[in-house]
Amino acid sequence: MNIRFAAAFLLAGVALPGIVHAQEAPAQIVVPPLKFTERTLPNGLKVIAIRDTTTPNVTVQVWYDVGSKHDPDGRSGFAHLFEHILSRKTRNMPYNMINRLTENVGGVRNASTWFDRTNYYETVPAQYLETMLWTHAERMARPVIDKEVFETERNVVKEEYRQRILAPAYGRLRLVMDENSYDTLNNRRSGIGSLEQLDAATLEDARAFHEAYYGPDTATLIVAGNFDPAKLDALVNRYFESVPRRKSAIPLAITAVEKPRTSPRAVTAYAPNVPLPLIASTWRIPGSSHPDIAPLLVLDGILSTGDSSRLKQALVFDKPIATSAGSQFSDIEDGGYLAPVVTLASGATVEEAEKALAAEIAKLRDQPVTAAELAEAKNEILSSALGERETFSGRAFALGEAMVRTGDPKALDKRLVAIGKVTIADVQRVARKYLAPEARVDIRYLDESKRPAGEKDNWANPVKMPVWATVPPATGVALTLAPEGERQSPPEPSEAVPVTPPVIAESQHGNGMKLVSARTGNTPIATIVLIFKGGGSTDPAGRAGLAYMAAQLATKGTASRTAKQIAGQVEALGANLNASAGMDGTILSITAPVAALDAAGAILADVARNASFPADEFGKERKRTVDQLQVSLKDPGSLAGMTMQRAIYGAAPYGGVATPASLGALTRDDLLAQRNRWWRPDTATMIVTGGIGAPEAKRIADKLFGNWQASGAAPVAPAAPGGYVAKPRLIVVDMPGAGQAAVSAGLRIPSRSDPTFPDLMVANAILGAGSNGRLFQEIRTKRALSYGAYSSLSSRAGAGTMIASAQTKNESAPEVADIFITEMKKLASEPLDATTTAQRVAFLQGGIVRQSESSGGFASSLASLTLQGLPPTTAVTLRERIGTVTPEAAAAAARASVDSSRATIVIVGDAKLFIDKLRAAHPQVEVIPVGSLDLDARILGDPS
Repeated sequence: MNIRFAAAFLLAGVALPGIVHAQEAPAQIVVPPLKFTERTLPNGLKVIAIRDTTTPNVTVQVWYDVGSKHDPDGRSGFAHLFEHILSRKTRNMPYNMINRLTENVGGVRNASTWFDRTNYYETVPAQYLETMLWTHAERMARPVIDKEVFETERNVVKEEYRQRILAPAYGRLRLVMDENSYDTLNNRRSGIGSLEQLDAATLEDARAFHEAYYGPDTATLIVAGNFDPAKLDALVNRYFESVPRRKSAIPLAITAVEKPRTSPRAVTAYAPNVPLPLIASTWRIPGSSHPDIAPLLVLDGILSTGDSSRLKQALVFDKPIATSAGSQFSDIEDGGYLAPVVTLASGATVEEAEKALAAEIAKLRDQPVTAAELAEAKNEILSSALGERETFSGRAFALGEAMVRTGDPKALDKRLVAIGKVTIADVQRVARKYLAPEARVDIRYLDESKRPAGEKDNWANPVKMPVWATVPPATGVALTLAPEGERQSPPEPSEAVPVTPPVIAESQHGNGMKLVSARTGNTPIATIVLIFKGGGSTDPAGRAGLAYMAAQLATKGTASRTAKQIAGQVEALGANLNASAGMDGTILSITAPVAALDAAGAILADVARNASFPADEFGKERKRTVDQLQVSLKDPGSLAGMTMQRAIYGAAPYGGVATPASLGALTRDDLLAQRNRWWRPDTATMIVTGGIGAPEAKRIADKLFGNWQASGAAPVAPAAPGGYVAKPRLIVVDMPGAGQAAVSAGLRIPSRSDPTFPDLMVANAILGAGSNGRLFQEIRTKRALSYGAYSSLSSRAGAGTMIASAQTKNESAPEVADIFITEMKKLASEPLDATTTAQRVAFLQGGIVRQSESSGGFASSLASLTLQGLPPTTAVTLRERIGTVTPEAAAAAARASVDSSRATIVIVGDAKLFIDKLRAAHPQVEVIPVGSLDLDARILGDPS
C-alpha cells in the first residue's frame, strides 16, 4: 500500500493471530506546526530559518519564484535548462566546483524545476554552512553563462528528456496530459520542453532569461539544521545584502485565466513499446491558495490513495479491469488538474475501463462519501505531513513549496487545519463543481501497433497555442571565470558539530526472535520491521518469484482479516504497510504515528503469523504481477537489470528472475509452504526505530510476538547462492523503437561480510558514486552523453555485484560501454591519491549520517545488515570503519574485485542505431531480439 508516507524502503505489513478486529475509528492525527523564523532583506530576499540542534547537518536552499510557466515563447523547457546552467559556474567557481564543495565534505546537492519554481539545495555537515551560503550568493550575483556551460547542459538536458520521456513506455503521457489539461495557462507546455525548442535556444536567450527573472527579489533562502541564529543572520547579511535586485524586473504573475470547459473531448496518443493500454481523464482545479484545495485533496485521497481507495477497489481488486489505478493531483499556484490514471489489465478493454472510471467519478458527485472514508483520507494526508516533518530537511522542503505556491510560509499549516475541518458535504460539493462530465478531457494512450494506418498524431489541444511572453535582450556584461590567482576562495569551515549516532538496543525473546531498536528522533512516528530468512535465493527451480509473491500476497488476507479490511484499517491509522522480498530474505514493515503504533503493529503481526493467501486473491495478484512485469520488460533500464542478473549468476540461486512463466507455475500451496518454512520467530529479527525508546519497543514486541512459537528444525539458506563465476559476455537486447539505450557493465564482488568490503565501498565511490565519481565526470560532465552515470554495489550475504550503468541516446551506447571498461581498468591498475580517497570517504560518511536521521532510513540500514549476516551495530560503526580506509586499501580492493576483463556488458536499445559500430570494436557481441529473450533459460541466450 502506497500512502505517500516517508518510508525509505519497501517493507511489509502484518497482523495478530486470533484477535477480534473490530476497531474504533482512529483519532485524527495531530501534526505539530512548523517552527521557524522569517525576515526580508532590503533587496527583497526572503529568509527563513529552521533550527534543529539534534542533527549535525544543515541544509541551505534557495527557492526562486521562477518556473516553467515563465518559459519564453518558442522556448519550452527553458527554466529547466537554466536550472542546469545556474548550478555549474560562477566568477569564482570553476565548472562543477559546487559539486566538489558539497560532496567532498560529506554532503549532497541537487536542483529541480516545476511549474511554479526552481530550487537549489545542499545538505552538508553543519560546519560548512558559511561555505554553502557563499556558493548561493555566487550563483545569485555572479553566475558565468558561457558557451561551455550552455552547450554541455543543453546536451545533458536532452539526454534527460530521452530518459524521462522517450525511453519509458508511458513517458510521453506527461506531454499529452499537460497539453490537454490547459488551454490558456502557461502550464500547457510541459516543463521538460521539447528537443526541437531546446535545439533552437541560444546562449543569449539564457543570459536574457537570467536578467529577467533571477535575483534576490524573486528568491527565498531557507536554512534548516544545526546553526547559531545570530551567526546565521550575520552570515546572510554578509553574503546577500549587497546582491542587487533585478535591473529590469519583469512581473512574475501569470495573468492568463482558464475559462471553464463546457464540453468534453477525447484524444488518443500512441507510443512505441507500450505493453498495456492506459486511460486517463483530466479536470481543471483551482490554484494552490484556493480554499477548495483542501476538500479536493480529501476527495483525491478517497478516490485514489491506498489499496482501500475507490479506484483500487473497483478497478483493480473487485473487477480486475486494471493493473494499477491512481491519480495525478497537480497542485499549482495558478491552477492545476486532477487526473485519474488507469493502466489496464491484460484482456480488459479500453471501453470497459472508461465506463468503470466514469462510474466512480459519478458516484463522488451523486452520493455522499462515508464518514469512514472521510476520516481515512484525512489521516493519510496528515500522516504524510507528519512523516515529511521528521527531518530538518523535510521541514525545509515543505516550507519552500508553500512559499513558491502561496507566498506564505504558514500556508501548509493552514492547509492541514482546513483539511481537518473538511466535511462530507464539502467533498460532494467540490466533486460536483470541478468533476462535471462536460469539463473533462479523456485520454487514451496506446501502443504504436494500434495506430490506424496513415493516422498521424492528433492528441494536440485543438485550442490554438497562445503566444507566450518573451524577455528583452540582456544588457549586462557577461561574466567570465576569474583568473585562478584572482578568485575568491570559499570560506573555511567552522568547528565541526559532533556526530551522535542512534543508540542500538538488542535483546532476544524466549522464542528466539531478536529485537533491535533505536530511537532516531522525537517526531511521533515509528517503523516496525520484521525480517525473515528465505528470499529469492531460496525459490525452487522454475518458480522464481515465489518469495516475492508470498510477500505481496501476505497483505491480501489472514484467517481473520480480508484484504479490504487490512487495507482499510492500515490506512485509517495513517500507516504504511509494505512487504517485499530480496535475494537474501523477506521484509515486512509498517510505519505509523506513534499513537497508532500498537494498532498498526497488531495488523503487521497478523499478516506475519496468519497470512492465508486466499485463492481468489492469489489468482488476481499473480495476474497483476505478470501485467506489471510486462511493463518492466518494455523498459530499457529495467530489462537491462534483469538481463545482467541472469548473465552474471546464471543458474545459481541469485540468478533467478521472475517471469510470466515462473509466476504461472506457482500455486497457493507454494506460498503457504514458503510462509510455514521461513516465517518463524526463531530465525526472525524485529526492528523498531523512530520516536520511541527501547522499553516501549520491547513492550510492543512482547505483546505482538511473545506467544509465537516455532515448530521443527529451522531451514538453512543456500551455502553458495552466487554459484560459479560465469564467463564475461557482451549482450545486446534489441528493442526496436527504444527512445534511449540502457548500458551496464557488471562484475562479481565479495559478500558484504567480507572484511575488505568497506575498502571496496570507497573504491566504488571513486569510480561511480555521486556527481564526483569518475563515471559521472567522464560521461556527463565532459561528454554530456547521459543525464547520469553511476556505479553501485549490491550488498548480499553471498557474492554481490558491482554494476556501472547509464542511459544514453542509442547512437552513443558503444562509447558509454567503452568508458565503463576503461574506467574500471584504471581503477584497478593505477594508484589512488590521498586527497581523492579522503573526499570519497567523507562522501560515504555523510550519507551514513543522513540515513540515520529518519525512522525508515535507519530501519533500512539495520534490515539490510541483518539480511547480509552482519551485527546491527555495524549501522553505527560503519562510519568509523569507512574513515580508516587508506588509498592503498581501496586500491587493493579494486585490484582484487574490479577486473575489467571479467566484466559483462549489457545494452538494451534500438540495435540498428549502434550495432555496426559496436560489432566493429567487439566482434564477440551477442544480439538477442527482445521478443526472443528467454529469462527462464538455464543459460541466458542458449536456445537449447
